[in-house]
Amino acid sequence: MADRTHVLRADLSAGTLRRERVPERWRRLYLGGKGLGARYLLSELEPGVDPLAPDNLLCFLVGPLSGSVPGEPRYAAVTKSPLTGCFLDSYAGGEFAARLAGSLDDCLGLLVTGASDDPVRIEIDGGAGRIVPADCWGRDAVETAERHPEAAVACAGPAGENGVRYATIASDGGEHHAGRGGAGAVMGAKGLKAVVARGNSADPATPKLATLREEYEDRFAADSTGRWHAASGTAESAEFANAVGGLATEGWTRDRFEGVESIGVEAAREASTGRENPDSAVSGDFRVETDAGETVPRGAVSMSLGAGLGIDDFDAVAALGGLCDRLGIDVVSAGNAVAWLARSADESDVVDVDVAFGDPAVARRAIRRIAGVSVDSDEGGSDEIDPEAIEALRLGVEVAADRFDLTTVPTVKSMTLPSYDPRVAPAMALAYATSDRGGCHRRARPIEREVFTAWDQGDRVQPVIRAQNVRSLLWSLVADDFAGETMWSDRGQPFMRALDSTADVAYPTDSDALSAVGERIWTLVRLFNVREGFDRGDDRLPDLFAEPIADGPAAGRRIDPAAFEETLGAYYRSRGWNAEGVPTAATIDRLGLDRSELDRPELDLDDAPDNAERQLSRTGTDDR
Repeated sequence: MADRTHVLRADLSAGTLRRERVPERWRRLYLGGKGLGARYLLSELEPGVDPLAPDNLLCFLVGPLSGSVPGEPRYAAVTKSPLTGCFLDSYAGGEFAARLAGSLDDCLGLLVTGASDDPVRIEIDGGAGRIVPADCWGRDAVETAERHPEAAVACAGPAGENGVRYATIASDGGEHHAGRGGAGAVMGAKGLKAVVARGNSADPATPKLATLREEYEDRFAADSTGRWHAASGTAESAEFANAVGGLATEGWTRDRFEGVESIGVEAAREASTGRENPDSAVSGDFRVETDAGETVPRGAVSMSLGAGLGIDDFDAVAALGGLCDRLGIDVVSAGNAVAWLARSADESDVVDVDVAFGDPAVARRAIRRIAGVSVDSDEGGSDEIDPEAIEALRLGVEVAADRFDLTTVPTVKSMTLPSYDPRVAPAMALAYATSDRGGCHRRARPIEREVFTAWDQGDRVQPVIRAQNVRSLLWSLVADDFAGETMWSDRGQPFMRALDSTADVAYPTDSDALSAVGERIWTLVRLFNVREGFDRGDDRLPDLFAEPIADGPAAGRRIDPAAFEETLGAYYRSRGWNAEGVPTAATIDRLGLDRSELDRPELDLDDAPDNAERQLSRTGTDDR
C-alpha cells in the first residue's frame, strides 16, 4: 500500500470529483481520521454554517495505519452536526470500512461538499472516484446494499433522506453505523444516497506492520477486554449498568429494570445464529434472526430500546434494533425519542399521544413515523401520535422539549444521553459534559472503574482527560474501538515507527509526541466548537442529576452542582483552557497549533492555568 498522501474531493453542486494533496504538516500533526477531519472543518467551514446547507463538509476518512492495526478496520465520518451544531465524528467498522480503505489506495479520505439536485452516489476504486445517478432513493439500508452485491456500501437510509437530525450513515446493509449526531441527515441533504467502495480490503502496508498486527491481536485475545468481548460482546452492558444501579429505565424515571435478564447476554446467546465476525480477533456481537431479517443487536439496543422503553421481550427489542438499522436512525436517540413521547403521554396533556412504556408495537410505529416512512395497518399498536410532536422529534428531543415545554429526557449539547446514569459514577458526569460531540459515553468511560473504587472529587479529572486524548489519537489512526485498546499504553508507538520508516513525512514516533497528538486534536475540536458559539454554559449537566436516585444499590446518589462546577474548573485548568473553556494562547502555542490559521476570536491570556497542574493531563496511569 502506498503512503496515504491525498484526498478525493467531490463537489456535488458542480458534479466534479478530483484528487488533491493533503498538506504534509497536517498529516504530521493530525494523522488522519478525527484529527484530519477536524482540521478540514476548521479550515473550510464559515462560522455558523447551516449543517444541512450545501456548504457543510462531510468527510469519509481513514488513517495512515488503516489495514495495519489490530481488530476490525474502521472509518470516520466527520462533519458539523445538524443535531448539536458542533463538531461531529462518528465511526463504523465492517466490510465497508475495510474496502473503503482499500479503494482509496493512496488517499486518506473522501471530502464531500455541495449538494445535488437529483440523488447521486459516489463510487470509489483505485484512489479515484466518480459521481453517478442513484436509483434507490427511498430504499432502506438493506435494499440499497442489495443493489451493489459486488461492492461495499454506506448509505443514507429513509431517516437521513427525511432530515431526521440523528440519522446515521448505514453501511453493510445496516449492520454497521456511523451513529449519533446526524451524519446521515447531512448525507441526505446533499442528495448523496450512497458511497460505494469497489476495491478490495486494505492489507498491512509492510511485513513489519503485518507482524505487529498479529502480535497485538494475540495480546488482545489474552487481555481482559478481549476475553470479555469474546464471551459476550456488548450484550451484557445492560446487566452491568443494572447491577450498579445506573441503567436508565422507562425514560430515565428509574435506574433499575426488573426484566433486564430477559434482554441481556443469555437471551442474546439463546437467540443467536452466530457471531458477527467469528474469524476475527474481535468476534463482535451476536447475530439473531427477526421476521424482517437478520440483525446484530448491540448493547445500546437492549439499553435504549429495551430497558429505556420498558420492553423485556428480547425478540421484540432485537426487531426494534433491526428496524432502526434498516431506516438508518440512531438507536440511542430513537429510544430516547419514543421515551419522551411515553413520558409526555403519562405526565402531561400538552402532547396528544397514545404511547406507553412496555409496548413494542407502538414503539415500532413511532420510530417509523419519526423516520418519515409509512406505517403498515397490520403492524398493531395505536397510530394516534400528534404530528407536531413527530415533526419536532425529527429535529431532536431538545427541540420537542422546548416546543412543548416538557423537559423529560436528559441531553448534553442537544444530544440525548446513553443509558449509563452518571450519578453512580460522577466522573461519567464530567465525561458527558465535556464530550466534544454532545452527550456521549465513547470519549471516556470512567464508569467502568469508578463504580468499583472510591474516587474523590480530585481523582476524576485526569482519567477523563487521558481517555479523551488517547481516543482522539486512536480515532485518527483509525483504530478499532476494542482491539485498539492494546495500543493504549504505548500509544501505537511500534506501529508509528514501522510506518515512519517508509513514509514521506516525519510522523511522531515517541510516546510524548503521540500523546501530544491526542491532546492537540482534542484542543483543535474545542477551538472549532468555541468558534461555533459553545462555551462553559454548554458543558452543563441536566437538572435531573442533581436529584437523588430513588432506590436500588445507588439510592441517594446525586451530582452536587457546586462540586461539579469545581471539577469542571479543574478540568479546564488541567487542559490549559481559561475559565470559560477557551484554550489559551499558551496552550495553542505549546501544541504547535498555528494561531494565524485558526480564524477564531481573540484569546483570553489572563486566565492561563498553572503549568504543573496542566502537566498532569499528560501523565499518570491508564484509564480503560
